[in-house]
Amino acid sequence: MLLLLVPLGSAVAEETAAAVANDPLISIHDGFVDEKKCASCHADQAAAFAKSNHAKAMAVADDSTVRANFDDASFEHDGTMTTFFKRGGQFFVSTEAADGRRAEFQVKYTFAYEPLQQYLVDTGGGRLQALDIAWDTNKREWFWLGSGSPARPGTTYHWTGSFYRWNRTCIDCHSTDPQANFQPETGEYKSTYVATSIGCQSCHGGGAKHVEWAEAGASRSVVDFGLAPADQTVCLGCHARRTKLLGGYGPGKAVLDHFAPDMMRPDLYFPDGQILDEVFEYGSFQQSKMARAGVVCLDCHKPHETTLRAQGNAVCTQCHAETRPERFADFNPSGSFDTPAHTHHKAGFDGALCANCHMPQRTYMKVDPRRDHSFVIPRPDLSIAYGTPNACTTCHAAGTNAWAAETMDKWYGASWRERTAKAHAFAGASRNDPAAVEALRALVADRNQPGIVKGSAIVEIGRLGGEAMVADLRAAAENADPLIRLGAAQAAGSLPPALRLDVIGKLLADGTRAVRVAAVTALGDAPTGDLLGDQRHDFDAAVEDLRAYVQANADMAEAQNSYGLFLIGQRQTGEAETVLRRAIALDGSLAGAQANLAELYRATGRDEESENTYAAAIEISPENSMLRYGHALSLVREKNMTGAISELEASVRLAPANAQYRTTLAVALDTVGRTDEAFNLLGQALTDGSVDASLLATAIQFGLKLRRYPETLRLAEALARLQPDNAQLSELIGQLRVAR
Repeated sequence: MLLLLVPLGSAVAEETAAAVANDPLISIHDGFVDEKKCASCHADQAAAFAKSNHAKAMAVADDSTVRANFDDASFEHDGTMTTFFKRGGQFFVSTEAADGRRAEFQVKYTFAYEPLQQYLVDTGGGRLQALDIAWDTNKREWFWLGSGSPARPGTTYHWTGSFYRWNRTCIDCHSTDPQANFQPETGEYKSTYVATSIGCQSCHGGGAKHVEWAEAGASRSVVDFGLAPADQTVCLGCHARRTKLLGGYGPGKAVLDHFAPDMMRPDLYFPDGQILDEVFEYGSFQQSKMARAGVVCLDCHKPHETTLRAQGNAVCTQCHAETRPERFADFNPSGSFDTPAHTHHKAGFDGALCANCHMPQRTYMKVDPRRDHSFVIPRPDLSIAYGTPNACTTCHAAGTNAWAAETMDKWYGASWRERTAKAHAFAGASRNDPAAVEALRALVADRNQPGIVKGSAIVEIGRLGGEAMVADLRAAAENADPLIRLGAAQAAGSLPPALRLDVIGKLLADGTRAVRVAAVTALGDAPTGDLLGDQRHDFDAAVEDLRAYVQANADMAEAQNSYGLFLIGQRQTGEAETVLRRAIALDGSLAGAQANLAELYRATGRDEESENTYAAAIEISPENSMLRYGHALSLVREKNMTGAISELEASVRLAPANAQYRTTLAVALDTVGRTDEAFNLLGQALTDGSVDASLLATAIQFGLKLRRYPETLRLAEALARLQPDNAQLSELIGQLRVAR
């Protein structure tokens, strides 16, 4: 029985009390209790947790928590000087503000503990912004988190912009029951949380009922224990690259009812599924045999210390030992692995560590190495083919992939090369190769592939095949795995609108919120006016799920922009305009929202407003090729061909590989009598390696018009390689050869 009178044998309670007293954002939300109550009974667990980085995820900035040098230190990057200093026992930074001028800000909180620590400053309106200059706790020096050229003040990725806003981007995972409390009417925040950092109730849920049960003693049944079990679903809420669909996530709640995890996109993962961008652990681990066997986070990690359960290979040999563990009924992980016969490296050296071969590291935020949790087998042959990393040449930097492959042949024979590899399918898809569809289908049909792989493959099948892939998407929509159904719902957006309802209409009533939201989003511009009975009810209910997502992300311009597009598809232009304007107010540099609003004006006959919207957006984001292209089209509608050509030239300069931009510029040049320039522009694209069919066809028309037959023949032959069955084109090639 738990008693609240148990004394705490450490300084945890005192530290917590001090933090509570110093932090104005702490508010004990309904169903929660002050974290001191947890520690008063669970002293050992609280003491263990206090040593973890989770417990130090965020803290009030003071001499005991700030790890960086604020003794009049300075840091300069790209012409911007930032200085760090203390005054009156408080911490300050002087740097470039949102208006481009130098300003002074007080550091309110530390953010993270190691291997880097960031700092949050209050910029007014309840907004806490994370400085993009962080402290390397190992090298003990300041460094800039960005890459390339610094973002302009007032834009998304400037440190004062929305990307670095704690209330918007970071709040969900570094505190206990954080609530952003964004005020759309004023653009301000009234954010609160139960505890500054991650605490007991972050993983175990609100403790009010549990405390009530404990204080009732023997008079209350154990069924009134008051807490949901803390399992790995709690971990996955934060350790995932995902979109929040609904607030209030906690233990005992379904991940996919609160989040939509990102699929294996080529900007996030290498073709073989290894981590590329910062995706945390969910998407990797879901690919692994471990996840399919029932292994969970807490099998390897201690729940309170958040350290590994054992040192070195011992954490792996809990399961991968000579004797098969009884817990695995359908899987057999046993074998002799922790031996030089398997590792081919001496025991005690880095090469003999399981994690170094099967969980290679990739560094994020410049100093933070993260291990891949898909538990891959090194494949230097895939590195040769697709540029994927492998542990062999990561360690042996002087060795080549060919050397690594030959060495593995000597050690293990050549059979490792025959293992099923999803890299072939996803690499082909990333090149937009239609031939990849069959390889993707094979992944979907492979019973050994996990749901996230199959769902991601379905998304790519839909993107590459369009209308021809209806049967694939319909079958995926029937699958028992919600990740595969999610893939079907997302892929349906690639189908012609008239087909979507028939293929995924039933997903509007899916038992998983993530699937419902994806389905109704895909159906946004589909003809749904004739929906009747249960299907109309399901559609309307799914729209409410979509609105809940928008509400949960009320301060995210991207969410408002997405909803604005949905409303346009539903012909609700008045509300769509309001929502898109809200998105622009949240982030004036979000090019997509600006372009969508301008196109809304165009579609409703407001051409002057369309052109003005594009022009205003370009003032903020002059290097955005999409905005320059859209502005050009708006100028064409206003019969300003000189301005349109200037903007089209800018779009081609900014995105030289975009065939559509180049072709449109060529057509505009031809329209004003500059056909020679148009033909040369398109011919140059072929020299640069472009094989776009529409571009080639347009170039051929101009070549014939100019009677430049030898060059036109070269273009026609290139198009024939794309369209070998085009009889009319074959006849033209024959005529051009005669003319030449």
